[in-house]
Amino acid sequence: MPLTRRALLASTAIPVAAPALAQTNPMPTPQPSPSAQAPGFYRYKVGDIEVTAVNDGFATRPLEGFIRNAELPAVQKAMEEAFLPKDRLPITFTTLVLRQNGRVTLIDTGNGDMGAPTAGTWMANFRAAGFDPAQVNAVVISHFHGDHINGLRLKDGTAVFPKAEIVVPAKEWDFWMDEARMNQAPEGMKGAFQNVHRVFDPVAKEVKRYEADKEIVPGLTSIAAPGHTPGHTSYMLSSGAGKLMIMSDVTNHPALFVRNPDWAAVFDMDADQARQTRHRMLDMAAAERAQVAFYHAPFPSTGHIAKEGSGYRFVPVQWSATVL
Repeated sequence: MPLTRRALLASTAIPVAAPALAQTNPMPTPQPSPSAQAPGFYRYKVGDIEVTAVNDGFATRPLEGFIRNAELPAVQKAMEEAFLPKDRLPITFTTLVLRQNGRVTLIDTGNGDMGAPTAGTWMANFRAAGFDPAQVNAVVISHFHGDHINGLRLKDGTAVFPKAEIVVPAKEWDFWMDEARMNQAPEGMKGAFQNVHRVFDPVAKEVKRYEADKEIVPGLTSIAAPGHTPGHTSYMLSSGAGKLMIMSDVTNHPALFVRNPDWAAVFDMDADQARQTRHRMLDMAAAERAQVAFYHAPFPSTGHIAKEGSGYRFVPVQWSATVL
């Protein structure tokens, strides 16, 4: 039957009865803030390991100057093709929580109480997912940029995960904890060094360091992925036939750096090395049709990589109402 204006008006009138029904409910559902989303977490399985992506909001950065080796019109075109704003880049933050045999492992920690106004939501989402900081057995850090480590320690010095073993890349530790290097660093880098010391100095004797190609916790193996930082690390999570390549910051937003793997972000400390790492990791993911997880991809930050021309394409997973 054709949809007429009268039929359309009739169909839109049906919800008018809803308030009368609501009045008979002795416990009305609280109305959420119109500007708030539901808690940002998403679960999926890798073999027997339960993975929970926990969102820490987003920050925006001016697009101009963000990519060192591409003209702004080319970057704006890539943003337009991805239906993103042409003047600023929304950068999301997503940590992973692994649960296996009662053991809880956290990979990276978000911005804590040091982040942008639209970040800092991590703890609320973490608790909404059913976790408690005191239950975390291990915190695995991929690299020492603030958005990955600040959640370890609050501004007032309080340790957020009091019972957790903290595990970090050995090369990353050696670089950032070197006081001579910190003293010789350019002025623009000194704050990053100081923040690393703020986070790690109180627990320096207890921090465990790992090398590349080592199983850090059951099922989680480190992969050297330098360039973004000297000791930047990715991971392979394996359980049974299930595999997940945890890319960390091999790319920033996939709409830019998966499609254009030769572009260099301002955050990459060694752009040439980061580019080589990016190609290697994306080639591997595409060839193996492996599921991947990125720290800065749109939430829930997981999907697959397909080869496309001289670049690649990020294919997000289909959202599932059940944990698969």
